[in-house]
Amino acid sequence: MKLAFIGTGNMGGALARAAALEKDNELLLVNRHPEKAEKLREEIGGTVTDHAGAAAAADLLFIGVKPVVLPGLCETLRPLLQKREERLVVVSMAAGVPIRKLQEELGENLPVIRIMPNTPVAVGEGMILYSCSREVREEEQACFLQAMRHAGRFMKIEERLMEAGMAVSGCGPAYVDLFVEALADAAVACGLPRKDAILLSAQMVLGSAKLILESGRHPGELKDAVCSPGGTTIQGVRALEARAFRSAVFEAVMAAHDA
Repeated sequence: MKLAFIGTGNMGGALARAAALEKDNELLLVNRHPEKAEKLREEIGGTVTDHAGAAAAADLLFIGVKPVVLPGLCETLRPLLQKREERLVVVSMAAGVPIRKLQEELGENLPVIRIMPNTPVAVGEGMILYSCSREVREEEQACFLQAMRHAGRFMKIEERLMEAGMAVSGCGPAYVDLFVEALADAAVACGLPRKDAILLSAQMVLGSAKLILESGRHPGELKDAVCSPGGTTIQGVRALEARAFRSAVFEAVMAAHDA
């Protein structure tokens, strides 16, 4: 399968790297600064091309440009896509741009998959939300999931809920980074070397998340299992509750959703 990536920045590049791990994928790389695409090609393989080459050859055409650049890109792509006789699916990661808007810009009946990935895609542990236009066939959706399976986990979601999901999975890595940094700072204050403090904090978060996913147990149940009566952990939980920890997280997600 031929996957074209228009935009090879942080997220586009991360998805291209994940796609390169699937042996049946053939990659086409496009960037307005060709030297960036060339640098990525040297790392993961593939072919550097232009908009015309990507539009003519791709089975999946990934659009990874910023929303402000999107109208100009669509103006360039529309006549190129209209020349095609074979089907292709456009995969858009343009934040805040609904499927309907993209179809208005590129072609009314164009199959579109809208995705919202997050930064852990870079290490194969991403959470990728996606919605399909009605034109996307089941087999095309299956091919997309197979082609990108090394990026992480995928969740199909109603497009109207995309922003709600992104307020958690898209913005959440920043909240987790703050939490890990705070844990590490506190550990340093308690005497641990900085390197050890970061490792302890990050691995604890990784392991706790994996335990939730693999055990299927509710996070509250797992929390209770750590909190022995009269123990140290429940005192830490008490301190967090006294400072409205859960309320702060709640408000962060709501603020991101409403922004």
